[in-house]
Order: sequence, then structure tokens, then C-alpha cells
Amino acid sequence: MGDVAGGARRGTLVGMAIIEVSGLRKRYGGRPVVDGVSFSVDEGEIFGILGPNGAGKTTTVECVEGLRVPDEGHVRVAGLDPLKDRAGVTELLGAQLQQSALQPKLTVREALELYASFYRRPANWRPLAERLGLGDRLETRFAKLSGGQQQRLFIALALIGGPRVVVLDELTTGLDPHGRRETWELIEEVRNSGVTVLLVTHFMEEAQRLCDRVAVIDGGRIAALDTPQGLIERATGSTVISFVPSRPLSDDELAALPLVRWERRKDDRLVIEGDDASANAVIALLARQRITVRQLRVTDATLDDAYLGLTAKES
Repeated sequence: MGDVAGGARRGTLVGMAIIEVSGLRKRYGGRPVVDGVSFSVDEGEIFGILGPNGAGKTTTVECVEGLRVPDEGHVRVAGLDPLKDRAGVTELLGAQLQQSALQPKLTVREALELYASFYRRPANWRPLAERLGLGDRLETRFAKLSGGQQQRLFIALALIGGPRVVVLDELTTGLDPHGRRETWELIEEVRNSGVTVLLVTHFMEEAQRLCDRVAVIDGGRIAALDTPQGLIERATGSTVISFVPSRPLSDDELAALPLVRWERRKDDRLVIEGDDASANAVIALLARQRITVRQLRVTDATLDDAYLGLTAKES
């Protein structure tokens, strides 16, 4: 992708924190929406933020962008305060907001040229537009673009300033599966060009594919922070076994197994989360009881499984 986002030309100190958030708190009407969030993002990584609706994800990144004023705590982007050093942060941080709109009659070309004019050293928007599938839509007005095309345009506008950091909030919402995977490839290329990516998403497959590390925010607090694989291994078993037994297994038989979790589903299917030892124990139990199984599946756990475990509410 070369220098399409402009990050490569500025140099990257991999492993040094470019975003630092400490003790962040934000309340609305006396209700805490962000309640003591702390994390750092290393330069050159893709850092994901996951969480249920209303968990505080967007408020957190809007504080990073300087769009909201925290009640407590501090935020630094490359050592700069997004509120006190707004001009400096604007030069090095690009953002694609969760909800955005442009003047309906503005064409794609006009939008790209307008945003490029805001920066001293903008990226070349032409190859960026081509890479995002907008090359043949340059004369199309914003109101005539499909939802997916509008989303691609907002991603281009986030990258047009040649930022060192780009914040992408639900960037693939509205894209079809093909468009989503193309956008994933673009984000990987953006990171490879030296740009740090702060990614807010509710697509677990997206986070598992793209992110170096992930913070799960729930109830305004960080429930977990690790690599996607680390979260999978910590929050649930690393192996998922599912099958339909020829006769029901009793709760006592299942409770005696070295399992992380098990559940019964309709059509008598059992789903068991554990590890390799759990899988072996299940197979041994089935052999001892001379139970045959149908539709046996043994798979690795996913970030979906970890996320559900981390954000499950008590009944």
C-alpha cells in the first residue's frame, strides 16, 4: 500500500506508548459511563476496544480524540493533551466516527479535496480512493452513495491527513461480507505503513483477525485486557466439544469431568468448553458408558466465546 496513509514517512518507534489513558471517568446526569478506565496503546499496533452497547466504548475514544472532556483522569496522544494541544493532536490523529454525515450535494472528489486542504502534509487521496473502491465514484454526490460507499469515504477522510494514529469506531458497520474483508486488508496495510490503529468494534471475528491486543469494556470499566488469544485462554476453555449423545449424560457425570463449562442445548446437544485434557476425559467417559455420539465437533474456542464469558450478566 506504500505511503497511502502517510504514516510510514514519519517513522515508528514500535513498542513505545503513543496513546495513554489513565483513570478516565465520565458521568452523564450523575451516572458513570466511563469509570476508571486505564490502558496504553503501543505505536504500530492495532488495539481493539470491545464491549456491549452502552459500555462506554465510544465515550472513551471520544475523550482520546478530544471530542469530550473527561470528569477525571488524563489522556495523552504522543505526549499531547487532546484538549490543551488540540492543533497538535489534530495533525497526528485521524478519526472515523460512529455516526457521520456530509453535505448531501458534496461529491466524493470535493470531500477528499476539502479534507486534504485541512492538513499541511496530506496523503495523496487518489490512490486511497482507488484502494477503497471509490475511484469510479469521484463525481457522485454523497447522498447518492450507498451506505457501504459512505462508510468507505469516511475511512478515506480519516486517513487523508497522513496520521500517526487513526481511530476507527465501528468501521465496517453497513458493509457486506466482501466489503468488510477488503476493509480488513486495508487496515492491515495501514498498520504496516506505520500507523497505529485504535479500533472499536462489535464484530468478534474482526477483532480476532486484526487486533494485537484487545480491551473489553463492560459497565464503564475494563473487564479484561490481553491479546485475543490470551483472552480466549483466560476467559474460557481453549477447546470446545459439542455432540448429541445416544443417551443423556447426567449432571453428576458431567460435573465430575475437568471442564471449564458445559451446557445443554435443544435437540439434546451438549456443548463443553475445556482444554485437551477435558476432551480426552469426555472421550473416555463416552467409551466407559458405551455412549455413541452424533454430530461430534471439536473446535478451538473463539473470541466470541471469551467475550460472552467476560460480559455475561448474572441472572
